[in-house]
Amino acid sequence: MVKRSSGELLFSIAVDRSLDKSITTQIYHAIRQLIAASHLPAGKRLPSSRTLARELGISRTTAMTVFERLTAEGLIVSRTGSGSYVSELAETRKPEQALVVHSPGPVSAKLADIIADASPRFFQRLSHPHHVRAFVTGLPDYAAFPMAVWARLTAKHWREPREEVMGYSDANGHPRLRLAIAEHLRANRGLSCDVDQIFIVNGAQQAFDLVGRVLLNPGDSVWFENPGAIGARNSLVACGASIVPVPVDQEGLSVEAGLELAPDFRLAFVTPSHQHPTGAEMSLARRAQLLAAANQNNAWIIEDDYDGEFRYDGRPLPTLKSGDTGERVIYVGTFSKTMFPALRLGFYIVPRPLVPIFQRISGAFLQGVPSSIQAVLAAFIDEGHFATHLRRMREIYAGRHAVFHEAAERYLAGLLHTNRSVAGFHAVGRFAAPFMNDETVAADADAAGLQVSPVSRFCLDQAQVHRGLVLGVSAIDERTIRKGVETLASVLEKQRA
Repeated sequence: MVKRSSGELLFSIAVDRSLDKSITTQIYHAIRQLIAASHLPAGKRLPSSRTLARELGISRTTAMTVFERLTAEGLIVSRTGSGSYVSELAETRKPEQALVVHSPGPVSAKLADIIADASPRFFQRLSHPHHVRAFVTGLPDYAAFPMAVWARLTAKHWREPREEVMGYSDANGHPRLRLAIAEHLRANRGLSCDVDQIFIVNGAQQAFDLVGRVLLNPGDSVWFENPGAIGARNSLVACGASIVPVPVDQEGLSVEAGLELAPDFRLAFVTPSHQHPTGAEMSLARRAQLLAAANQNNAWIIEDDYDGEFRYDGRPLPTLKSGDTGERVIYVGTFSKTMFPALRLGFYIVPRPLVPIFQRISGAFLQGVPSSIQAVLAAFIDEGHFATHLRRMREIYAGRHAVFHEAAERYLAGLLHTNRSVAGFHAVGRFAAPFMNDETVAADADAAGLQVSPVSRFCLDQAQVHRGLVLGVSAIDERTIRKGVETLASVLEKQRA
């Protein structure tokens, strides 16, 4: 019989992040089982907590906690300057039956719950028609995109030598594209970072999923804006996070409320430049509070800058990450809004201490966005077309917001209160009559040929449901906006009657 070293045995432990049991508990029980079965006999030296953490892909804090629990139980002992060993007393303290970590039933039930909850919330996003209606949300104006320029750059790319365009790309992302993104953010959003901090992914949703899987253990508390972005919420729930709905006011996520609800939070998800869906901008004071709370709790922050490029009363706001001196913010951006959704291209920027682990994850698992699309987008940015396109779209969208609010003042007075939007793709309306149900209004609007989104659909806490309508104006022309407002007024009149 071939004997295996303690390192080989411990490194073979399987960690299942989908289980309800924490990673700490899984590893603790697995080591207890090895001791109980005499695979780790008394006096056997164990790998260091640092080595165990590296090999299992967990945090060193988790590894140290496991060792502390085993030490407290008398199963292992630590010797200064020598390391950790299986205790001589382990023989007398073995559990009668080793514990096996597996639980297929709850996992299946959990997955079913996620699917059942996510399906209705994603219904509109998945069913976008080719012919958009008023007031579909989250879409850019396809007709305004400079397709001829994109086609020319694409053709130019494919005329490059085959060995340069037909192979695998860098798993972290095309170097030229990452450099172009870094330079754009430095010049326009006040965000300075190294190129190796940037990772290219198949849209923002993949970034949320990767960050959750790397930084969260099952059961970790995550502050989440309420109301907030359901897609990101579902990604984090699938990673085992315990979502804590934190109220939003005119200054953004309430840090004070978050500390009351979950003072030991591990992650906070925010949309500080233009809160989704309320449109609130996180104040400088609130940003400072959030960064301080993350530093104090050794927690992380995901900054989702989904439409921060589109501000209509001045330059785009600086990012939260631009003031992150404590290296706690993961910045996530997407080209689905600034360009078009079919690109399926987003990126995230991690703090410098996290670069090695995310490079390892990318190298092991990702070969996502086609290198041809990355190369063409890099050329599009480098040649100035991206900046020109952004300037043009800001003018177009600002004009459409103005038309919408002019029409709203004329037709929706006494029915729906709307605030003039200074950023983003949509406006938010609150019912003048408190008894109105936004889900019912949305259904009637759909029957009348409109596509509106109920605010309540973005609420995570049913005890704090907000009622209203999210009305997108970016993807439709001014004539469609005016006609849509008139139709919506008719729908609301019937509801009020």
